[in-house]
Amino acid sequence: MATDKKSKLKARLPRGLADRGPGEIATTQAMIEKIRAVYELYGFEPVETPAIEYTDALGKFLPDQDRPNEGVFSFQDDDDQWLSLRYDLTAPLARHVAENFQNIALPYRSYRFGWVFRNEKPGPGRFRQFMQFDADTVGSASPAADAEICMMAADTMEALGIPRGSYVVKVNNRKVLDGVLEAIGLGGDENAGRRLTVLRAIDKLDRLGVEGVRQLLGEGRKDESGDFTKGAGLDANAIEAVVNSIVPGESDPRLEENATAKAGLDELAAIEALIKAAGYGDGRIAIDRTVVRGLEYYTGPVFEVELLLDTKDEKGRPVRFGSVGGGGRYDGLVSRFRGEPVPATGFSIGVSRLQAALQLIGKIDTTPAPGPVVVTVFDRTRLADYQKMVATLRAAGIRSELYLGNPKNMGNQLKYADRRKSPCVVIQGSDEKDHAAGPHVIVKDLLLGAELAKLDKDREDYLQRQAEAQALVPQPDLVAAVRKVLQRHGVRWG
Repeated sequence: MATDKKSKLKARLPRGLADRGPGEIATTQAMIEKIRAVYELYGFEPVETPAIEYTDALGKFLPDQDRPNEGVFSFQDDDDQWLSLRYDLTAPLARHVAENFQNIALPYRSYRFGWVFRNEKPGPGRFRQFMQFDADTVGSASPAADAEICMMAADTMEALGIPRGSYVVKVNNRKVLDGVLEAIGLGGDENAGRRLTVLRAIDKLDRLGVEGVRQLLGEGRKDESGDFTKGAGLDANAIEAVVNSIVPGESDPRLEENATAKAGLDELAAIEALIKAAGYGDGRIAIDRTVVRGLEYYTGPVFEVELLLDTKDEKGRPVRFGSVGGGGRYDGLVSRFRGEPVPATGFSIGVSRLQAALQLIGKIDTTPAPGPVVVTVFDRTRLADYQKMVATLRAAGIRSELYLGNPKNMGNQLKYADRRKSPCVVIQGSDEKDHAAGPHVIVKDLLLGAELAKLDKDREDYLQRQAEAQALVPQPDLVAAVRKVLQRHGVRWG
C-alpha cells in the first residue's frame, strides 16, 4: 500500500546531536585506547557508571528540584522519582564511591569514559551529547594527588600526538577566588547561586575577553544573536575586585589578607614544587589565575588543558581551540552522601572536542578503513558455493561479505564494492568453476585498479601492474591471493 506523502514522517536529527560514521568511530576508539594506556600507566583502573542517575545525586550545582530540566535532561519514573541523564562523569562517581565505600580501597584511583548530556542551547562546537574520559583519585587530600593529575594530563596530550609547546596544563585554586568572593560579601550558602554565575562568567574569559566578563559580572550581556544572558549583578567595586584577581599582572592585597585565599596560594606553591621536582616545570604545566572551571563543586586546585595551536576551520577562518579538558579538587561531592570529609580530585578530557581539534590540525585521519572483501554472485543458483568462499575467508580472519543485493548485473556488484571501499572482490563464473586445472577464482584488486585508471595506458609501469590488478588463481589458493592484495595496500587482517 502506498504511503500518503502528507503523512510521511520527516527524518530529522535533533539539534545539538550528531550521527557518526565508521571513520570517526574508529578514530574515537583509537584515541580512547591511547588515553587508557596513559591512565593505566599511572595506576588507575576502570569503572563504569550508568548514564542515568537520580537527579538529586547529581549535585548542588544543578538547579532547584522544581526546575529539574534546567541544564539536564530529566524525567520521572513510575514511582514519581526524578531521574536525569548524567551531566558529567564526576557526580556519578561520587555516588558510586559513597554507595560502595566499605568495599573500596582508599585512595581509590579509577577511570571511566562515556557520553554525557547537557540540556543547553546548541551552537558551533557545543553539543547536547559528547564523550568524556575521566580519571579521579578519591580519599587523598595530598597536593601530590593534584600534581599527579596535571602530569598525567600532560602525558596524555603527548600520547595523542600533541607536541610540547603546543599545549599547556593550567593550574589555579578556587580558594583564591573564594577568598575574593568572601571579601566582597558573596560567602555563605545563601550566595551559592550568584557565586556560580560569577564562576561561569570568569570561565568565558578566553572567549569573551575582560569586557565581556565585566558585563556578565554586572547586569548581563547580549550576544551576537541578540540573546541576553543575565549577569551576577555585582557593583562596580566588586566587579573590579574579581577582575583584578584573574587578570595576569594585576593583584589585590585582599588575597594575602584573606585566610581562604592564602590557603589556596599555599596549595598552588606546593603543587608547583612537586611538578618541578618531577621534571614537568618546563612550561607543560603552569600556574594561571584565570582558570576557575564553571561548576560549583570544585573546592581547591582546578586544572585546564589548553591547545595553543592556531588553525583554520573548513571555511578558512582562524580557530583557536582553547580548552580540551579540565578538572580539579571536589572534596564535598562524596561527603554529601557520607556526612564526613572525603577528599577527591580528578580530570576529564573532552574526547569529542579534542578529536575535532586533532582532526583540524592534521593529527588524526577520519578516513574510513577499507571495507570487507566482497564475494560476488555470478550465478544465483550457486549461492552455497559463494557462501563457502566467504566462510573460508572469515575463518582466516579476513573481513568479507557475500553480495546480498540483486546479482543480475556484475557491474552493479563492482560499484557496490567500490562504495564499500573494498580492497578486492572475488569472482567465479562458469569458466572459472569448470577450469581444466580445477576450480579457479578471479581476485580483482579494486584499489590498484583505481590507481591504474589514473595512469597513462602506454606507460611501462601501467603494463607491468595491470596483471597484478586481476589474478586468476586456484580456488584452494583464495586466502593466499586475497592476503597478497591486502599486504600490497597495508591492510592488516588475518
